[in-house]
Amino acid sequence: MAETFSFKVLANDGKARRGLVSMPRGEIRTPTFMPVGTGGTVKAMYMDQVRGVGVDIILGNTYHLMLRPGAERVARLGGLHEFARWPHPILTDSGGFQVMSLSKLRKLTEQGVNFRSHIDGAPYEMSPERSIEIQGLLDSDIQMQLDECTALPAKPKEIERAMELSLRWAERCKIAFGDQPGKAMFGIVQGGDSAPMRVRSAQALKAMDLKGYAVGGLAVGEPQSVMLEMLDITCPELPANRPRYLMGVGTPDDILKSVARGIDMFDCVMPTRAGRHGLAYTRRGKVNLRNARHADDPRPLDEESDCPAARDYSRAYLHHLVRSQESLGAMLLTWNNLSYYQKLMQDIRAAIEAQAFEARAAEIAEGWARGDIQAI
Repeated sequence: MAETFSFKVLANDGKARRGLVSMPRGEIRTPTFMPVGTGGTVKAMYMDQVRGVGVDIILGNTYHLMLRPGAERVARLGGLHEFARWPHPILTDSGGFQVMSLSKLRKLTEQGVNFRSHIDGAPYEMSPERSIEIQGLLDSDIQMQLDECTALPAKPKEIERAMELSLRWAERCKIAFGDQPGKAMFGIVQGGDSAPMRVRSAQALKAMDLKGYAVGGLAVGEPQSVMLEMLDITCPELPANRPRYLMGVGTPDDILKSVARGIDMFDCVMPTRAGRHGLAYTRRGKVNLRNARHADDPRPLDEESDCPAARDYSRAYLHHLVRSQESLGAMLLTWNNLSYYQKLMQDIRAAIEAQAFEARAAEIAEGWARGDIQAI
């Protein structure tokens, strides 16, 4: 295990990068997809299963964990790794997005955000310093700066105000984080759908010489074309020797197109949430197990998959579980979905190493376009 945090680019294919993050709790092969473990659990999965499908790092949510069970309590119980039985790397977000999106009563100031819990209405204050303190109590390996994420569309003056505030908060987070050997704090590029704001944000964060950089404020309702345009503008402004993390993204297609623009890290609730609602991700595209066409189908989701959920259970059985609202249905489909996402990342890494990313991405997309097998 590495004693310090480091990142190496091992191969390039166009703008796509194959890299390796090394840190005391393990290595992270990039491009990587991080399953979301909002409240200390990847929903409907055992941690052993999560590791078994090839996951190197999971994400924890500062906002939810500070409300329940409480960061100080998690610290007393040995930190989030011990608490959740996940001894490998964990990234925690800052909590800023949830404060903005979930808290009905909130007041934003230069100091931070005062808000009320969406659970019981209790008052809280989240400052940049408190966000870093909470992430430290959770003992996460990669900690995110507190930022203000503006919903799109937004007026240019509002985008600029939030971006500049996020930069000032980044400076305070850097000071609060200090020197933590083996850990990292990432800054977050903001700027909405404004190219000049994105460039200004990226350049200012680069000058702070942080260990990694995220692109935030995308995948919040804007068209994919806008997201990709912002990546085309932002990625060249970020240092090539630091990891780049696109927050909250996304679909398999989003991932392919973002890797092509130089992104290394992703997270999204999509594969786990979809699994709980009867939707499977496969090499043939999305399959809705709620549909009646599967009711008498003895075939598996994907006979070639390494995942037992996709290979060993019939579509008819999965359909039955989903329609009956049996918890096993959510478990199996989540297992399938995370397995598919990790296989996708494995394919991407191998293709970049072989200098064949563009061709492999086209093959993957063609498989989705062909669609699912014909109904019986």
